[in-house]
Amino acid sequence: MLVAAAVCPCPPLLVPEVAAGAAPELDALRAACTDALGVLAAARPDLLVVVGPAGQGEGGAFPQGAPGSFRGFGVELDVRLGQGAVEGPALPSSLAVGAWLLERIGRRDTPVEGLGVEETLAPERCAETGRDLAARAGRVALLVMGDASACRTVKAPGYLDERAEPFDAAVARALGAADLAAVRALDAGLARELKASGRAPWQILAGAAEDAALDGALLHEDAPYGVGYLVATWS
Repeated sequence: MLVAAAVCPCPPLLVPEVAAGAAPELDALRAACTDALGVLAAARPDLLVVVGPAGQGEGGAFPQGAPGSFRGFGVELDVRLGQGAVEGPALPSSLAVGAWLLERIGRRDTPVEGLGVEETLAPERCAETGRDLAARAGRVALLVMGDASACRTVKAPGYLDERAEPFDAAVARALGAADLAAVRALDAGLARELKASGRAPWQILAGAAEDAALDGALLHEDAPYGVGYLVATWS
């Protein structure tokens, strides 16, 4: 059963070594993510699953100890998903950022696994996936990685789209209230057009939380660089 969830964005710029001189600009976001992960730790889960977007062919399950790296962003920094080390495919960047966040809080006693989700996963399949995750252990926690729209300004990766701000506002309301129906109702096609990578992971969370009766809290909402970054907790 799902006992807690933290929702965090997944830009590699969250990692100060990647952001370099721009690192202080995201200090408030990093602090909010740390607070959100504290909620996961306080729930004392039997299993923690990091769920995040993955590119085509990069999705699937990743075991504890799976390797991740930020070398593709010009930084000699490697991470592991939880304790231990296993050989295998590298984590998608969203899960690598999640692994980095978990290393910051230093908890090592909870088993950690990862799930990379391609953006084309239909809402119905997202719900099924979430239910399956919630049934994996008596106390399951999710770290849900994903960005809101990337179309908030003319300098954003997806340029300016007038639909982006209201879309992000609806997501913030839904996540902040742990409103399962509103999260399930997010339009997959619109999310794809707005380059909102978090849609499928958020809908997996909604599926996992169906019988959990969790309360939500929105900890952070901002759109630096024209990309919507949201931090929320469900507990």
